[in-house]
Amino acid sequence: MSQQRKPSRAQEGRHAARELAVQGLYQWQMTHKSMTTIEAEFRSQKPDDDLEEHENWAKVMEIADKALFHELLHNVARCKDELDREIAPLLDRRLEDLDAVELAILRLGAYELAHRLEVPYRVVINEGVELAKSFGATDGHKYVNGILDKLANRLRSAEVVARRQ
Repeated sequence: MSQQRKPSRAQEGRHAARELAVQGLYQWQMTHKSMTTIEAEFRSQKPDDDLEEHENWAKVMEIADKALFHELLHNVARCKDELDREIAPLLDRRLEDLDAVELAILRLGAYELAHRLEVPYRVVINEGVELAKSFGATDGHKYVNGILDKLANRLRSAEVVARRQ
């Protein structure tokens, strides 16, 4: 039996940044507030000891890679139309019919696959699945996995082929 390695601080910081970005993107999709306003709201929250650790955004912000959070939040919003064009053909329904959390996760994953080539495609997919398990519908992680896998094959075909050989 293999033991799972504990993530490094840097890995934890990147995961926390993605958690916050998904929540910020969800808020943006639902409220249409500016990303600058949403980011400021996240950064100014005070810790609440009555919340569970993963719901206490102020505590998550303490460990988050803040530069990555900023990049993801603003650039996913800026690239929304491009990302939606990449995602839409892979769906079994209209983009508008997707769960808002899953849409935020798919946009985040699509952005990382298209624009953050230093992040291995398998990391992008795994992060998307973990985010969907945490924040999405019951089986939403399976849907996110399938879509991001198809998207990786389209956007990172050389990397996917090299990995499978």
